[in-house]
Order: sequence, then C-alpha cells, then structure tokens
Amino acid sequence: MKFKLFLSALMALAALVLSATSAAQTSAWATKPVRIVTGWTPGGNADVVSRLLADQYAKRVPQPVIVENRPGASGTIGAGFVTRADPDGNTLLVATMVEVTVVPPATVQTMGYDPDKDLTPVTMIGRWPLVLVANPNFPPNTVAELAAYVKANKGKVSYGSLGVASINHVTGELLKMTLGIDAVHVPYKGGAPMATDLVGGQIQYAFDSVGAMLPYIKGGKVKAIAITGAQRDPALPNVPTTAEAGYPEVNTGVWMGLFVPAKTPKPIVDALHDDTVAILNTPEVRKSLADRAINVVANASEAFRTEIATETANKRELAARIGIKPE
Repeated sequence: MKFKLFLSALMALAALVLSATSAAQTSAWATKPVRIVTGWTPGGNADVVSRLLADQYAKRVPQPVIVENRPGASGTIGAGFVTRADPDGNTLLVATMVEVTVVPPATVQTMGYDPDKDLTPVTMIGRWPLVLVANPNFPPNTVAELAAYVKANKGKVSYGSLGVASINHVTGELLKMTLGIDAVHVPYKGGAPMATDLVGGQIQYAFDSVGAMLPYIKGGKVKAIAITGAQRDPALPNVPTTAEAGYPEVNTGVWMGLFVPAKTPKPIVDALHDDTVAILNTPEVRKSLADRAINVVANASEAFRTEIATETANKRELAARIGIKPE
C-alpha cells in the first residue's frame, strides 16, 4: 500500500514538473506584460485580429496581454512605435502590407522607419481579397458591362478608395488601365464614409475588403460584381473572380502579419512564432477569421520575409505603371 501511494505521488510530481516545463517553453517569449500594437482604429480587421490573438495568448502566457490602438498615417504611427520598443518579445505589431512595405508614394523618410531593417517578421497571419462593389442602381452587373458603361458615360462615373496609394486606389487604377476607362477617383479617409457615399450613390463603385463589404452586400445596400484574386471567396461563392471575368491582371489583395522589433533574439521570435501558428491553426480561430473572409496563412518567418520582398517589388512596379511616384 505504501509503495502504491509513493508511486502515485511520484507520478503526480512528474506530471506537475512536465506541465510546468511545458508552460515555461510555451511562454518563453513573454517575460512581462505583453502589448499588441496596431496602427488602425477599433473595428477593422487589424484590430479584430489583434484582440483575437490577445485572448489566445492570455491562455498561454503568465502575463497580462493588452491591445493598443495607435492609429494614423496609414498605420505607420503604430508601426513606428513598435520599431522603437525594446526588442524583448513583449511588444508585438499586427500590421497590414501598407505599413511594412515601402511602396510609392511612401518612402523610408516619410514613414519614419525602415520596415526591412527595423522590424522582424514573425508570420503572415492571413490574406483577404478585395471585392468590386457598386451602388445597386448602377446599371452594370459585370466587369465587361462596367467597362462599356463608363466608356459611354465619360466623366460621369466615379469610384472611391481609402486614400491615395491605398490598395483600393491602386486596384481601381489598375482596373481603369486594364479596361481602358476613365472613371473619377474620389479618395476617403476611411471605409465608413466611403461606404456611406457608395450606398447613397455619390460614388458608383469601389474596391474594398470582403469582410468590410459583406454586411452591405447581404443587406442589399451594395451589389458585388467581382472578387480580385485567383479563386472565389467562400463568403461570396456566387461572385466571379476578375480572372473568370476575363481580367486576370486585376489580381490584388491584402495581407496581415505579426512583427516584433528588429534585434529581438531568435529564440524569442521562434517561440512566439510557434505559439502564434498553433493558435491560428485552431478550428475556432480559423472559423473566426473565415467569418471575416480572412484566409489563414501562418507561414515560417523566413518565408514571410521572402514574400514581403517579392510583393514589395511587384507593388513598386505596379505603382510605376499607374503613375504613383514617391513623395
């Protein structure tokens, strides 16, 4: 009997030690309160993803995890803050392609930091396509019909974007160049005012993320014409891609990733990467992101760095083609 009690106690102690060791390994990157910084306002994809990660990290690390919104200057205020933080793994950045790629009109001087030198990529969280949407009373229902209508109504059709050189603007100009049309560009300071004017008919069409436009589409306030990218989006299975419509050149989208300050020790980056990838691959998180039309990527850190370099080169070439120059 004594031997059995001793054996049981020994096994319980071993399980406790194993559990403590596992917890220490999982939380090795968090040594003090963790801040997840995003350069965007509450409610958008970056903010929602930041809070989703914060909830999940809090289950894995023995530290408080908070989200800090530092919006402004197309996300670069928040990103710049993180570049100046201590490289200890306790200050994280959830950023979109905008604030971590130097594409005209942005320059390292105007951004105030060099993303390639001042930030370390951890993993690409996910991607999402853009959807070409129009006011319900706008006659065209296909890309080809849009081209014909704009040509027949030169100077009378306008499209909206989230600002000069935003991915919405670049895609809009790419569509104009591809179709040979001349629609008027109307830049906005955010998605909400652009959507308001689109619903009200002040602008006729726009590109925006599927997640942002889905409520308007489902509510019948706007109509979806096409999805950018190579495949249809599960959230809008009946909406064809621009490639299906005959315009594969109009192939743009948005990605979001996790970053830490440069010079963060590799063991910390690796531990944070492993935790984040595990979180992103859980069914509940994948579903939460899918509900916002975000396709999980969760790749390796070096693969993410390579993708950033490739896409930066592609976007610079595209900016040059449509006439966007550095400031």
